[in-house]
Amino acid sequence: MMTPCFPRLHGPGLTRRKGAEAAEAAEATRPGARRSVAGFTLIEIMVVLVIIGVLAALIAPNVLNRAADARVTAAKTDVNNLMQALKLYKLDNQRYPTAEQGLEALVRKPSAGPNAPNWKPYLDKLPPDPWGRAYQYLNPGLKGEIDVFSFGADGQPGGEGPDADIGSWQ
Repeated sequence: MMTPCFPRLHGPGLTRRKGAEAAEAAEATRPGARRSVAGFTLIEIMVVLVIIGVLAALIAPNVLNRAADARVTAAKTDVNNLMQALKLYKLDNQRYPTAEQGLEALVRKPSAGPNAPNWKPYLDKLPPDPWGRAYQYLNPGLKGEIDVFSFGADGQPGGEGPDADIGSWQ
């Protein structure tokens, strides 16, 4: 006769319980007896969801404001880089590009307007502002000899906060 390769699950001598343990074991196996089941109640789950919701409501506005602040900072950095490239252009060619030549004169040698005898590429490409629009260039500028600026998040002149213009005069 073959012996099974798994342990006996019932029968005499499997476990010996004494006193209260035996009574608990007998009670748990009786039909209709209450069994303790590990898990969470609906109330506990709802409390956790409310706490998560409150935390999200407090944290989300701060995270969204950080994204707007990061775009403004990126625009200021781009404007400063464009101004540096324009200053190098002026050092080489004794003048800034005309308004018609625009910022494109930093990437390609101008064919129209005054000649740029010592032109060389000043930038690999013109970056768009953080909102996907082109930077603006004025020569002569309204707030300086030349102006380089972005209209901000709203794409319109003026504005406040993230909608404010970001320019070389700041």
